[in-house]
Amino acid sequence: MAVNGEWLKTAKIPADKPLTGGFADLADNIEKLLMHDFKDLSEKDKDDPSVKDPYLYEFLKYYRLATNFSKRDAAGFKPARAYLKKVEDLKNLADWEKQLTELTLAGYASPVPLYVEPDMKNTQLYALYASVPNLILPDKTYYAPENKASAQLLQVYSDMLSKLMALAGYEADFIQQTLTGALAFDKSLVPHVKDSTELADYVKSYNKYSLTDFVNTSQHFNLRHYITTLIGQEPDQVIVSEPKYYAALNELVNEETFANMKSWLLVKTILSVSPYLSDQIRIIAGTYSRTISGSKEPMNTSKSAYYLATSQFDQVVGLYYAHKYFGETAKNDVTTMVKKMTAIYKKRLANNTWLSTATRQKAIIKLDKLGIQVGYPDKLDPLYKKFKVKSDSLLTNSLNFTHILLQDHYAKWNKQVDRTRWEMSAHTVNAYYNPSYNIIVFPAAILQAPFYSLRQTASENYGGIGAVIAHEISHAFDNNGAHFDELGNLHNWWTTADLEYFNKLSQKMITEFDGLKTPAGKVNGKLVVSENIADAGGLSCALEAATNEAKTDLKAFFYNWARVWCMKSSLERQKLLLAIDVHAPHELRANIQPQNLTAFYTTFDIKPQDGMYLEPSKRINIW
Repeated sequence: MAVNGEWLKTAKIPADKPLTGGFADLADNIEKLLMHDFKDLSEKDKDDPSVKDPYLYEFLKYYRLATNFSKRDAAGFKPARAYLKKVEDLKNLADWEKQLTELTLAGYASPVPLYVEPDMKNTQLYALYASVPNLILPDKTYYAPENKASAQLLQVYSDMLSKLMALAGYEADFIQQTLTGALAFDKSLVPHVKDSTELADYVKSYNKYSLTDFVNTSQHFNLRHYITTLIGQEPDQVIVSEPKYYAALNELVNEETFANMKSWLLVKTILSVSPYLSDQIRIIAGTYSRTISGSKEPMNTSKSAYYLATSQFDQVVGLYYAHKYFGETAKNDVTTMVKKMTAIYKKRLANNTWLSTATRQKAIIKLDKLGIQVGYPDKLDPLYKKFKVKSDSLLTNSLNFTHILLQDHYAKWNKQVDRTRWEMSAHTVNAYYNPSYNIIVFPAAILQAPFYSLRQTASENYGGIGAVIAHEISHAFDNNGAHFDELGNLHNWWTTADLEYFNKLSQKMITEFDGLKTPAGKVNGKLVVSENIADAGGLSCALEAATNEAKTDLKAFFYNWARVWCMKSSLERQKLLLAIDVHAPHELRANIQPQNLTAFYTTFDIKPQDGMYLEPSKRINIW
């Protein structure tokens, strides 16, 4: 509040968004910048030098279709009729089973979501995973009788679908029957899926089944045939994220439940195509998400078209942004900062007093193997060569791109993993650690003030991007990342005693945050523990890096740490994130972690009677 209080008094959340400040402001600035560029470029002729990049040109063709709302409005639901009819015409479970591979590759929802990812225990190869469908409400906990929001949200959802289905030409009786069935099928899934706190422990999502054991989870449809036609071969294993769900698959998907499942499929399909249709349909289809997030108004046509088009060509847009607006000087400077942070981490590990020699050596090996990616990828994913705008229908092109993406996705099974592939585009304001690749990635978009600027002091930059860099490094050693080795394999490299002690430290971090009050409710310490461990390690290591500089200003360091969490958001969004987000609320991220650091007390002369004083015995330092 000392740093951001004045801003918070007057800051207004945009009507079409649930928050302002911090990360959101950077994203908004990029949005304005690129919308201006693409409006100008979309009016250029193919031979214009500014659009000579063939991938950018295909994006601009798609962008033009997205922004052509006069055409979209005139067409209404017509472009989606054939896509919806595939679900409408399903006769029974056997008919659905016969078409399941085709439906999957066309992007339809499924009660048995299969996907391909690196095998968590052999990250050199892509493996087949079985997940669970998304619930209608944000989390399993929303369905609890004591959750007062559930009835209201389900009513908003039902009203939204009723309006959409009426626009699509369905009769009132059919609409009511479909909604009743869809909600019933959704409700049947709830007892068998994990809540957000359980999902946050992602090590437990690795459950290897033999193909025989997996296909035996259903006696009502042929999972073996589905899998082999989907990936072209018969795998020897399937990795299941939630065994409890698959133990119940027989009762969830069978001939008796088919009518409800079909209704659920139709509802999901209508929602999936709605953003590509008329403005009226788009706005109605966003009602539920706006209610959850607290956004007061829908985005205007221009913004909605921008986000829809750029999400389809995200890596193309990212490279455009990076090459035009992100300099090599900044890239090299940040890369140097990453190496400095890594060196500090290595020194800390070498001098660690609670790890045994064996575990300490393994941790240093993992750190030495840590991959670093800054700014943007060296090359564009070759898949974009297949993205050709061939129709004058936005939805038709989108469905074609979905088919291309899904064919490529499932074709990766059992092939070598591409560890150079970026999971975020360069224009995304974020950063991440991938435990399966043991790599940290910092897209160009986050490398701006207040996180980073060549015009900021070193202390300010370390309080911003320095803490973010060390945060991502810390994820390699948080309660989830610590279970992966230097190659990204799920493999215990700890001694029993070391792991037990680390778990005790993790529990202290859970306790520090658990039950803290916010305007939206109380914090679930277990849900946010991994990110809090990363925040603690990140801020502590960034502090050491700042003190190593020739000119150190720790007040500036801590001020900038607070500044990056300068955000104001709707109460609805705060409640949502409190239930599902693995990150603590931003004001607590700003305030709690500095209280664990001795330098915070000396820098601001904090005494026991002061509000942010924390007794030394309660201060937590893990890394």
